Amino acid sequence: MYIQYIIKQNQRHLVEQLSAVLIGSPGPPTRWLLAHCLALLLRLGDPLPASLLVERCNDIIRSKDDSPSGLPTRLAAVACLGSLYQQLGRMLIASFKDTFSNLMKAMKNAESQGRYEIMLCLEKILCGLGVGAISCHRDVYKAARTCLTDRSMAVRCAAAKCLLELQREAVFLWTSELDNVASLCFRAFEGSSSSVRVSVSELLGTLLAAAVEPPPQPAPRQGGRGRTSLEEVMDLLLGGFLRGGAGFLRASGDMLKGTSSVSKDIRMGVTQACVVFVSSLGASWLESNFSSFLSLLMELASHGKATQTASDAVVTRHCVSFILRSTLGSLLGEKAQTNAAKQLCVYVAAHKRSCADVSSSQHVLVCCLMELGALVQGLGSTAGPLVTDASTGLLDSVVSVLLHPAYSARLAAAWCLRCIAMAMPSQCSLLLDRCTERLVALKSSPEAVSGYAAAVTALVAAVQQCPLGIPSTKGKVVLGLAEDLLRSAAQNSRISLQRTQAGWMLISSLITLGPAVVELHLPRLLLLCRCVFPASLREQDMELRRGDYFTWQVTLEGRAGALCAMKNLLLHCRNLVTDDIISRLLTPLACSVALLTKSVFLYRLRVYELLVMLPPHSYHGNARPPFHRLLPLPLRRLTPCSELTLLPPLCHHDDLPPIGHALRDPAHHYIEEQLHASSVGGASLDNDPFSLCNPGDEAPASLPPPIALTAAAVQLFGTLFPHIISAQKVKILEQFVETVNQVKGQRQQTVQTHVCAALCSLLKLQAGVRGPLGPEDVRPPALSLLSGALESSSPLLRCLAAEGLARLVQVVNDPGFTVSVSLLCFDRLKTARDAASRSGLALALGALYRYVGGISSPQHLSTCVGVLFTLSQDSTSPEVQTWSLHSLSLVVDLSGGLYRVHAEPSFTLVLRLLLSTPPTHPEVHLSLGRCLHALTTCLGPDLQGKTCAAVIRSSVLLGSAVMQGSPDCLVQSRAVSCLQQLHMFCPPHVDLSGLVPALCTHLSSSYLSLRGAVVACLRQLVQREALEVSQLAVTVVKELNRRDNTQLDVTIKEVGLEGALFTLLDQESDPGLRRDIQETLVHMMTSSATTGKLGHWLKLCKDVLSASTGGQGEDEEEADPGRDDDSSVFRARSDGGGPFTALRWATRRFAMECVCRIIAQCESADPAHFDMTLAQERRLHESTDFLVLHLGDLVRMAFMAATDHSDQLRLAGLQTLLVVIRRFSDVPEPEFPGHVILEQYQANVGAALRPAFSADAPPDVTSKACQVCSAWIASGVVSDIRDLRRVHQLLASSLVKVQSGRDGSVQLYNEAAATMETLSVLKAWAEIQVIEKREMSIRFHFYYKPHHHHRTTDAELPPPGAGLLKLVQSDLSTLSCLWLSALQDYALLTLPPEYAPQLPAAGGSFYTAETVNQSRGHYASSWAPILHATALWLHSTGFVMTDDTPVNLSRPATPTSMGHTSSVGGAKSPEDINTERLHLILGISVEFLCSPRSGDQMENITSCLRALQALLDVPWPRARIGHDQVSVVELLGVLHRLMVTREAESVQLAVLDLLRQIVTAAQEHVREKRHSAEVDDGAAEKETLPEFGEGRDTGGLIPGRSLVFAALELCLCVLVRKLPQLSPKLAGTSPGGSVWTLSDSDCRLVSSALCVLSELPSVCSPEGSVSILPTVLYLLLGVLRELVHQPMVTGSGGGTGGGASLVVQSALQALKTVLTSPMSQQEKSRGAWNLLLRSALNTLLTLWDAGDPGVAVDQVSLLTALTIFLLSTGPDVCTINPLHTLSLQRFTACMDAKDPVVVSRCFQLLATVFQAPPPVSVPYIQSLGPPLVRFLQVNPRRQCCEPVETLSVLGPQLITVLLPLLISFLLDENALGSAPAASRSLHEAALKDLMRLGPQHSAVFRSEVMSFTVNVKVFQIKLKGVCSVFRPRSGP
Repeated sequence: MYIQYIIKQNQRHLVEQLSAVLIGSPGPPTRWLLAHCLALLLRLGDPLPASLLVERCNDIIRSKDDSPSGLPTRLAAVACLGSLYQQLGRMLIASFKDTFSNLMKAMKNAESQGRYEIMLCLEKILCGLGVGAISCHRDVYKAARTCLTDRSMAVRCAAAKCLLELQREAVFLWTSELDNVASLCFRAFEGSSSSVRVSVSELLGTLLAAAVEPPPQPAPRQGGRGRTSLEEVMDLLLGGFLRGGAGFLRASGDMLKGTSSVSKDIRMGVTQACVVFVSSLGASWLESNFSSFLSLLMELASHGKATQTASDAVVTRHCVSFILRSTLGSLLGEKAQTNAAKQLCVYVAAHKRSCADVSSSQHVLVCCLMELGALVQGLGSTAGPLVTDASTGLLDSVVSVLLHPAYSARLAAAWCLRCIAMAMPSQCSLLLDRCTERLVALKSSPEAVSGYAAAVTALVAAVQQCPLGIPSTKGKVVLGLAEDLLRSAAQNSRISLQRTQAGWMLISSLITLGPAVVELHLPRLLLLCRCVFPASLREQDMELRRGDYFTWQVTLEGRAGALCAMKNLLLHCRNLVTDDIISRLLTPLACSVALLTKSVFLYRLRVYELLVMLPPHSYHGNARPPFHRLLPLPLRRLTPCSELTLLPPLCHHDDLPPIGHALRDPAHHYIEEQLHASSVGGASLDNDPFSLCNPGDEAPASLPPPIALTAAAVQLFGTLFPHIISAQKVKILEQFVETVNQVKGQRQQTVQTHVCAALCSLLKLQAGVRGPLGPEDVRPPALSLLSGALESSSPLLRCLAAEGLARLVQVVNDPGFTVSVSLLCFDRLKTARDAASRSGLALALGALYRYVGGISSPQHLSTCVGVLFTLSQDSTSPEVQTWSLHSLSLVVDLSGGLYRVHAEPSFTLVLRLLLSTPPTHPEVHLSLGRCLHALTTCLGPDLQGKTCAAVIRSSVLLGSAVMQGSPDCLVQSRAVSCLQQLHMFCPPHVDLSGLVPALCTHLSSSYLSLRGAVVACLRQLVQREALEVSQLAVTVVKELNRRDNTQLDVTIKEVGLEGALFTLLDQESDPGLRRDIQETLVHMMTSSATTGKLGHWLKLCKDVLSASTGGQGEDEEEADPGRDDDSSVFRARSDGGGPFTALRWATRRFAMECVCRIIAQCESADPAHFDMTLAQERRLHESTDFLVLHLGDLVRMAFMAATDHSDQLRLAGLQTLLVVIRRFSDVPEPEFPGHVILEQYQANVGAALRPAFSADAPPDVTSKACQVCSAWIASGVVSDIRDLRRVHQLLASSLVKVQSGRDGSVQLYNEAAATMETLSVLKAWAEIQVIEKREMSIRFHFYYKPHHHHRTTDAELPPPGAGLLKLVQSDLSTLSCLWLSALQDYALLTLPPEYAPQLPAAGGSFYTAETVNQSRGHYASSWAPILHATALWLHSTGFVMTDDTPVNLSRPATPTSMGHTSSVGGAKSPEDINTERLHLILGISVEFLCSPRSGDQMENITSCLRALQALLDVPWPRARIGHDQVSVVELLGVLHRLMVTREAESVQLAVLDLLRQIVTAAQEHVREKRHSAEVDDGAAEKETLPEFGEGRDTGGLIPGRSLVFAALELCLCVLVRKLPQLSPKLAGTSPGGSVWTLSDSDCRLVSSALCVLSELPSVCSPEGSVSILPTVLYLLLGVLRELVHQPMVTGSGGGTGGGASLVVQSALQALKTVLTSPMSQQEKSRGAWNLLLRSALNTLLTLWDAGDPGVAVDQVSLLTALTIFLLSTGPDVCTINPLHTLSLQRFTACMDAKDPVVVSRCFQLLATVFQAPPPVSVPYIQSLGPPLVRFLQVNPRRQCCEPVETLSVLGPQLITVLLPLLISFLLDENALGSAPAASRSLHEAALKDLMRLGPQHSAVFRSEVMSFTVNVKVFQIKLKGVCSVFRPRSGP
């Protein structure tokens, strides 16, 4: 209200200012904005002055001002009138009649712009007044009728829009005047542009729809004639299609002459009008009236007048197909499409036998079959019930057409079968068998041979689009059939041609199966190809002298087929075509070239296509005569070819929009292309039946052979020209110039088109390979040809010439030539006056910048920009403006930073032109938009500035706003792109509140290009402001008027922008737009799914998934109501009342992918998403949503998808179910402790999995289901074995299928698919086996861990081995055989290529020889779990063979002789079998670990390591490994490499565990050898025993052969990587390389390495141990040094903590292991060991000196290590001075330490030293005993009891000293209660020792007691327990 108040206060001044603009000659955008502002001002303010303003506008219109400023003012007045009436409506009805009469008078003398504005004005007036303008409806209609056929295309569009608005209220338009309006529209189509056809067709279609289904009217109108029938409407459309807009006399004359004068423009317009007609009526009407509509539409396809010529027939078929595809494919859902397909089947069945009128029925059948194929292909596997329904008889109907007399109908039926095979791969093999059988049975029928051969060809070619393939035996059948047809072709001349063509079609299709199949048949194929051609040129010359026309026709057909087969061989099996094969094909090729001048179009086409694909050097340098004269042939005798067919592929795609080629919506390209069909016919399948072999899922539409021949000749010229001699190059180009100059008129343009196309093809190829053009003499004729074409009247030819000129400069690569060409363009522009020359030269300047960066000097740039500026302002020629602006945009794009000095004037120019160019020239606006886009990109981030940048930003925003107001969709899309670009560089300066509404408005546009631009912009916006965009979209749509609402707007209101995008995704068929929509949704979901809109997204995905036409669950329930409870848990029924209806399977599959993305996104977000307890708690206090709360919806969605009819959706559903199981399997259920939340859905999981294991389920679905089964069983969700059996039964059934092998059922797919399914089953069982063993290990550890103090009851944990063990155990014998077979297959398939001949000829157990390459990928994804499971099975059996091998295996358990017979034919021993199994697993593991690919998952590496660990846990393989040192060293090298390249903790720990097992195996092997030698030698002296272990008697360790050396390398790698200070070279380089900075996992790695390191000396001989002992001791003491030197911040020097404590214990234990090694006591090594140990002890003693005041010394650890030395080494090491003296000093210093922990530990260690053998302990007792006693005497109450314990171990020697000290530590009962804890502890220890020592030394004890000076009574009280011991004895 406040805004309205302000407006009313200032309204008079605003009106005056706007009125001043009105009379200021405003341009088109200004006048439109002015009109809008005036109308809005008067609507929001006081509307009373509106009548005065209307009168003023009328006065301006009446004025006779003819000055230049008069016209813009009058146009502005007209625009203002339209906006005023539109906004104010009936408030101005009083002045309406005067205004209308004024406009009608003005129209009589108005020019095109005036008529255009008046039509727009009338449209707005009708919109505003509504029924109030009914009195003038007839007059408006009369005015619009005249404008609808105006010469100006813009006026026609405006008139169509005016009539479209008029029909809302003028009922007579679609009643009494319907026929007249239809005729008027037909005349408007004549000579129209694409935009006119779109506008007029929208008008006509809307009127016809209103006639059939009249819109509801508030009151009955007079003059109407009621509802019009569909037949009458279709008669109107068909009449326009057949007769056009001609009058009766003209149409009658044409009928008498037998000719048709209907232009293609009219037919294209009628076609689009029919689409609009059906779209306006909607999907429901189409579904209910499709049968009648189809019948009427087929009347058009079968009408003789529409198919008089081949070209007309092709155009008509394309039009009918476009109508069917645009309606059935876009409007209907899957269920309605299925019903439509049934109707098409009925219609095909009704016309398949109408042989009486073949010419009419063939076109009907072609249209129906093409659409039927497209429908089935779109439905995918959901069309299964349709195909298998016997009542429909779809297959029977289609197959029966293969016998139709018309070849085009037979080819259409073949293509339809291919579509069925691509949609449902299970039908491919069955259909192939059916057609081959019929072909063999009906070989004598020409139609049967032709039809069924085409069907077989199409079906075999369909395998390219079917990943599951067909059985490899089908290839042999097809080749045999082809050979039989070719051999029998000469037997019956009546069908020779058909058999010959059929044979080669079959061979061509066979080659599309790829190298794997073709390689097996390549010799036979080459022989067939060579046999068709003569053996030499001489024989061919002899052939030319004989034979009639029919013989040569059959011969050429056969040779053309052979050439096509060769082409397919090069296309699909390029790696098989070696130089040898090419040389063998040269003779047939030479014969083909020799016949070129005497052959038909198709034969020449095949030769050219083959020559283009072959390397030119392989045949052009050949000495055979035909090749040296090959080049002049291609451009001779060429049929005139349409420019739009030949030239666009050679032009740059960015140059096509300015010339008008792309000034139409991409959605209409298919139908618009029919305008340019050649007189010899349009693109069609029957032009080249071999196109059935082409890849892709679009119906092939081959050009007529003459047209295709021209295109192939142009391409061949570019391929051959570089390989001829220079003189011939010059001669050929000069001949081209001469030919062009000699001919005139249309012939000259045709020749010029062909010559320039050939030259541009050459230049494009040479630029791609950076090859030279030739000598300088070649340049002038080439330049002459191209520069001459720049002035052609054909826009496409000029575009091609500009591209060729730039390419010429690029190939020549001479700066001088570049400058001369650019100067040539400048000079010609000075003199050129015609628009064609100026536009071509302008485009050439831009093209030069595209390819030649060297001319981008500032001087040249300024000159070029100045010229283009001048040309772009030539308002007299819109064409020149368009091309010059486009060229300017190229210069801006490619000049980079150099152009910034020209940026401001360029912006000024663009804005000025945008504001002044009339809207009737959209091509100029499009080029201006491209310039604006390029300028924005050029400035880039500089647009973020504040001064000049602000002005430039305003220019971009203003220019975009102007283009947004354009009526052309391409200009609007360019405006959106400019705003998107501006948002990229400066997002804050783009107002989303204004941009998002415009985007939402255009989102429902009928133009594909505009929708694409909008979605691309949205994709960028939501990456930054997803929430804001979504909120703005909903807000804006809610504010729209009801009239403007579309279905998409309704969807936005209900489910937001996201739901609208899902709806749009379901409607779109363009791949690029679909991809952009999906990325937009993903970005929106990523931005908001975990930030408050999780529930919204999940509900949206659920609604999308539920919007289907019925699920499999309903069908199953109806079919089998007695099913068990699994299927009744919940059904996949659609939720009624949702915002979506009948979405297709592709959209629903994407919704499931979104669900998986949401789950993955939640993993990295809040942990409450996977914690029910935490989620429920937080939900009480905050509004955040969590994923775990929607688990039921997740399982439901996965179930719905997994039970759908669509295989792709089933795969997505199973993948979602797998993700849900993995993510929620360990989430506990808060209400039921001990259970998980997923347990309640176990029946649902079983029901979702069951359909995937049905007999008709495809292998990929079963494979995915097996993965889900294994995950479910292994997850531990279900603990009850009875509940698990439901899923287990599914896997068991698959295992039975695997056991039955290839003979179990009819094979529908390729053997590789069976391999995939088999391996998936085995992998699933293997994963269960692995999990079961892991659980058993955990349970065993839980029960039998030595220090486990908690006893678990049966209720807490089931007994070990229960559960999964029972599931696997029953089938383990079978599985083990199959696992071993799979592993051997994998081992064979991973052999290097040079060992390929050693592969089994028949294949392996689970693959065939034909599918080796396809099977490798399946083995690569499955072998790791199978390897692990096999190793676990062998571990459980202990490599003991049993006799429980299953007898029901139809497939061999092993593909070769492994495990059965030896090389000499006898049975293998168990030892040999076990050895082979061990080597199999070891070889696979080592081969993989040797070089694991970067793409391999870490699980595969872990599986290999765990498998090897499981093997080495068993004694037998451990003994074999220990014996085979070469293999062990190789394995250690692989482990070393793995340690270096993989940083994962689990992998590195597994490597060290495996290393420990290998060292253990080596120890056992050495121990066994030594024991055997001792037993064998008996009483022999030890000195005579042979040396065993590494090093032997020399002590040398050879790198690469030594196990110890390899293990030492591995340990050193770990230690140095974690502690770089150990290496002298790395010391100081890594400041963080301290044990105190390591993580716990690193500490575990170091500990494991130290453990392995300490065991290495025991693997060596005495001499060998001496060799490695220095390294071992250095590393151990080095680690110890890092441990004991602690940073001050970590604590005192009295101990360690954290993960380092584990390393300390491991280091001390490793040191003890080394010091106690038996090698230290061997006679041969004892001396060396003692010397090295003394050195080590000396190093240890020096560690007390840290040398750094900031480092504390861990004296406890050092004393412990010193004690280990003293106890483990003996007197020869420890009692040698000065080591002994230093050791005593260290103990003494620790006794005097201030840290009580150090002192306490010191006394504890002294106690162990004092108990050592006398040679060690006595010196320490003698030296440290007195200080210890003094310590106790001086500190009688010192708070530690360890000194007492130390003295107590000394025995009777010091009893007289000890007893008094102990007695002195006693406290009386009064002091005991208040004494400190330490004193009480000392009292208790002393009392305990007295009680222990008293009975042992009673006499000494008694004397000490009597001599004690304290009160006897008190002492007796203290020692009452002790004295009681002596009461029975009598004293002396």
